[in-house]
Amino acid sequence: MKSRKPFYPYLVWMIFFTVIPLGMVLYYSFTDDAGAFSFDNLKYLTNPYIVRVYIDSLRMAFITTVICLVAGYPFAYIISKMSVNKQRTMNMLIMLPMWMNFLLRIYAWMTLLESNGIINNILVYFGLERQQLINNDGAVITVMIYNFLPFMIIPIYTVMSKIDKSLIEAGQDLGCNGYNIFKRIVFPLSIPGVITGITMVFVPAASTFVISQRLGNGMMIGDAIEQYYVGSSPNINMGSMLSLVLMIIIVISMAIMNRFDKGEDAILI
Repeated sequence: MKSRKPFYPYLVWMIFFTVIPLGMVLYYSFTDDAGAFSFDNLKYLTNPYIVRVYIDSLRMAFITTVICLVAGYPFAYIISKMSVNKQRTMNMLIMLPMWMNFLLRIYAWMTLLESNGIINNILVYFGLERQQLINNDGAVITVMIYNFLPFMIIPIYTVMSKIDKSLIEAGQDLGCNGYNIFKRIVFPLSIPGVITGITMVFVPAASTFVISQRLGNGMMIGDAIEQYYVGSSPNINMGSMLSLVLMIIIVISMAIMNRFDKGEDAILI
């Protein structure tokens, strides 16, 4: 019988940093300021403003995920066809921006997009009018794509690079052209990577904050939760309820995504 001792440190970690925080969110969601059990926080969920924020957050996360998938899948496929040395170089270039602080990346985009930013200065140099490139949904989605695209490319590339080359050779021997090999072999075998990529982009995009504060003209649910926790008029109970609902939405989304992945890599839920 295998010893369970090596598992204990991870169990302690999960209890302190997963179970207890989730328990605290659940506790504050169903209590009032005095600590008494209450369902009053649920009534805020019907507030039209909160509903609008949830819808906007999920809409922008969906758009970001679709664009990342459309842009990331061909890129991952191209990388997987390169030589090993070129694959390493491309992977390093993809991950290079991730080595920079998240806030610094946002401020860098502000420098590019603001009215007197680099892009508008280039437009003026060529005799064009300045454009409103910041404080709109387009700026928020652009920066989210920039931040989360590597999380779409890497899992798809990883799965594609592990596809058994003998399967492709067998398809070629049977007379399949490049399109049919991609359709019947490469794409079906890459589905686990696609599912993982969608999850890794959609989840952080739906719960992100700061990006919409600096580059958008609205508020995403992550910003609302932050304000309820650390804003000028904090309401931890309300913030916890919003966090709980967001977690439920994300878990449901992951469960739906996982239904499309019946292979051995279906480990998300």
